[in-house]
Amino acid sequence: MCGIFAYLNYRVTRTRKEIYETLVKGLLRLEYRGYDSAGVAVDGPKNTTNDNNTCIIKTKGKVKSLDEELYKKDSLDLEEKLETHFGIAHTRWATHGEPSPVNSHPHRSDKKNEFVVVHNGIITNYKELRAYLVNKGYEFESETDTEVIPKLTKYVYDNRENDGITFATLVERVILQLEGAFALVFKSRHFPGEAVSTRRGSPLLIGVRSEQELMTDNIPIQYNSVHHNEGVQEKNSRNRPDSSSPIDCVGDGRPVEYYFASDASAIIEHTNKVLYLEDNDIAVVNAGKLSILRVKHQVGEDPVRAIQTLQMELQQIMKGNFDAFMQKEIFEQPESVVNTMRGRICFDSKTVVLGGLKDHLKEIKRCRRLIVIGCGTSFHAAVATRQVLEELTELSVMVELASDFLDRNTPVFRDDVCFFISQSGETADTLMALRYCKGQGALTVGVTNTVGSSICRETDCGVHVNAGPEIGVASTKAYTSQFVALIMFALMMSEDRLSRQQRRLEIIEGLRVLPELIRKVLGLDKKIKAIADELYEQKSLLVMGRGFHYATCLEGALKIKEITYMHSEGILAGELKHGPLALIDKDMPVIMIIMRDACYTKCQNALQQVTARSGRPIILCCQDDPEISQMAYHTIELPHTVDCLQGILSVIPLQLLSFHLAVLRGYDVDFPRNLAKSVTVE
Repeated sequence: MCGIFAYLNYRVTRTRKEIYETLVKGLLRLEYRGYDSAGVAVDGPKNTTNDNNTCIIKTKGKVKSLDEELYKKDSLDLEEKLETHFGIAHTRWATHGEPSPVNSHPHRSDKKNEFVVVHNGIITNYKELRAYLVNKGYEFESETDTEVIPKLTKYVYDNRENDGITFATLVERVILQLEGAFALVFKSRHFPGEAVSTRRGSPLLIGVRSEQELMTDNIPIQYNSVHHNEGVQEKNSRNRPDSSSPIDCVGDGRPVEYYFASDASAIIEHTNKVLYLEDNDIAVVNAGKLSILRVKHQVGEDPVRAIQTLQMELQQIMKGNFDAFMQKEIFEQPESVVNTMRGRICFDSKTVVLGGLKDHLKEIKRCRRLIVIGCGTSFHAAVATRQVLEELTELSVMVELASDFLDRNTPVFRDDVCFFISQSGETADTLMALRYCKGQGALTVGVTNTVGSSICRETDCGVHVNAGPEIGVASTKAYTSQFVALIMFALMMSEDRLSRQQRRLEIIEGLRVLPELIRKVLGLDKKIKAIADELYEQKSLLVMGRGFHYATCLEGALKIKEITYMHSEGILAGELKHGPLALIDKDMPVIMIIMRDACYTKCQNALQQVTARSGRPIILCCQDDPEISQMAYHTIELPHTVDCLQGILSVIPLQLLSFHLAVLRGYDVDFPRNLAKSVTVE
């Protein structure tokens, strides 16, 4: 949700046009996060008194509209060369106030643009702050929660105790008054060429680019608060960027460029050296030097922030020969599941080792129950694997939607192990559930697709699913990789259970041939497209199954809802007689998943009930199943595999069907309306 991108060039000469292009390209890389308006703030021409001037340009709609608007500003010399400059940009997903230029970011402190801010997240106490500032005479332009931040910054600046106050100190005082979640980047005409950024609950990272080798990969944190040292209160002497000796990543005075972004996809084409900010970090770039400040020291926290090397490549976030990112990601699944298994399963010795969990395996085996928590597609991955987790671990397994789990204040105990599944690793509800469970003393395990994400950093241990960057808002390959990762965890847990060895070997063999079976399913694309040609004008669609395939129904229905805007419902076939059967007639499209597994006979009974009401079911079934084929309006025949892995094969036709339906209905597959890739607010 929302996207931040900012660019600071220090002693690296760039024209204003080049700066614009960098900012716009950064926003384009963040489009997949979902947005409805966009804006930038850059240095304008200096006025008659040679004061610094900030120019803000904002538009409703796509980044392309913003790009066009930039070149309409005749007052800006696009060819002017700027040796040092800081520009900020933002894509907004409306939460407070409708999509409009005035509600778009960057937001400003006043008509002179003394302070401008871009923000991801939600400020929960904005009404109180707004009322206070209005009472002090500050005028508001927008309906947003964000506007209180630059106004509050100006208020603090106007009431400063002396003219020596630093930009970082202003920001520190402001964020102490804010409640809620935020990632913020500040720019000010009073502090030209200086950048301040901070986060709490929303992701933010900084990329560093220099022609010279970085002098250090670790930046020590500086503390600004009064703290105790051997019983005596002492002020930390390194409490200001201008008076401290922060480690300059590239050496004093050397040319350097900094990129601030909500995620790595906007940075990777510029540099692979990044630093992930933690909650309540304040990152300051002044005179080309990057410093990290914190208000106070907390016991056990890391005293440094490490500059990491991204493994992502630019080609991974490009469409290649495909029409959409979602289509590309569906067809990448034979490779993505291999990447999830690589180095973890030895098919010769039939062993499974998840390196991120092995040090905690004994503790996990001693636990009383497993609680698996997620939202949306990640929740469905948990539902899909619950049965095999229960079977192989012989533990009670609870599967929870993060928002509902929090609403209920669910009892959690020290002998519970809690898994948190999130593609981005930044999902707000899942992250809050993680912090709740940590507070109860439970062992926490992260299952994410994003190295360096908040869930990665805050869990005790975890599994990175290695699916590769996923740009399409509707998750596809991350789902199947999460599925495989949880299966591997179950296999690792059951390695010493003699009664489960035959079952383990069967599943491991199924994983070995899984990539090839996925390729065979993808070969059905033309047949699925033909079915979509018949369905795309329908208004509703039911997907039903049971056992291992209930999760597939939920996930398939979600995909259809997300990108086609058709009403779609995943139904447990066992519940058909308890209400959903009333919907069945000759005009209601029904997709049924009937595989040769333990629920085969029960699903046949459900099929009889559908056809008896003149239903025309489209059936996903195993190859060479003539009995089912005779009763179907259409069949999609899939390769047969182990029952607990069949859901991976059966979800892919539904992914393809949703893609083709959306294209036929004329919708943007990668950027569905009202939705965001990374849900970083509650």
